[in-house]
This record gives sequence, C-alpha cells and structure tokens, in this order.
Amino acid sequence: MTLKKTLLGLTLLLPTLLVQAHEYEAGQLHIDHPWSREMPPVAPTAAAYFVIHNKGSEADRLLSVSTPVAGKAELHEHVHADGVMKMQQVQDVAIPAGGEVKFEPMGYHVMLFNLKQQAKDGERFPLILDFEKAGKVEVEVAVQKDAPAGHDHAAGHDAGKHQH
Repeated sequence: MTLKKTLLGLTLLLPTLLVQAHEYEAGQLHIDHPWSREMPPVAPTAAAYFVIHNKGSEADRLLSVSTPVAGKAELHEHVHADGVMKMQQVQDVAIPAGGEVKFEPMGYHVMLFNLKQQAKDGERFPLILDFEKAGKVEVEVAVQKDAPAGHDHAAGHDAGKHQH
C-alpha cells in the first residue's frame, strides 16, 4: 500500500515539476527557467526573468529581445543611484565564458511594453533572445503568481523608492 501511495504522489507531483522547470540550449549557452510574474490586467508593462549559463570558452552577448505579445521588449537593469533604485535600459548584456548572468528582480531583466494583454498564472508566452554568437533562441516564458523559490530579491524593498 505504501508503494502505491508513493507512486500516486509522484504521479501527481511530476506534472507540477515539469511546469516549473524548463530549460533551453543555444550552442554553448544554457537558458534556465524563463518566468514572469502575473500582473494586474490593467498594468501597462511586465518583466521577464531567466538565467543564462555560458558553458563555452568564449564570451557571448545578448543583443536584443522580442515577443509577439508586446509592442516593445527591452533589456534593463536596476542601478543604485543617490540612494534610490532606478531602472535603466542597456544596449546588450555580456555573458562571460564559463560564467552566468541572472535576469532577476532588482537586477537585469526584460521589460515588456505596450502589452496586448497581461498573461495569467499558468500561461506561457514566447520570447526571442538574440545573441551575438549563439543567434536567435525562442524560449517559453512561464507566468507565475509568485517568483520561483530563490528568485524574489524584490521582497522587502520599498516599491515607492523605485523609479523608471
């Protein structure tokens, strides 16, 4: 009986794990779990996050991003200036050889503007990453109510101090 319960539990849990973890390969680059937080339907923007691991011996650069669900997608970063966290656009993001770059709350992220509609928890949308060497890679961004475990660095920060 215990084995049956264990197998049933695993059977019920496995689809949840598969929804949570999704990864993509592009040459020597490994893109881990693209995700976005569910936003209110009236929010004018959204953000997407992921981790890029460079397993190669040469650096690469993320040059641009695009998606059919938004009028515009830009690479952004948060910077601390004069005691205030500020978001600013960046032209590209270097991915060091043998290293990784995290796109996460309060760090690098993809800003999506002029959304056709906000995605809901459980939905996915395509995001095309254009790298200098690895080329274009399409990933599916999973929309979630909350950040994946270990990804919510914005918790505890005063949103009133952030500027765009």
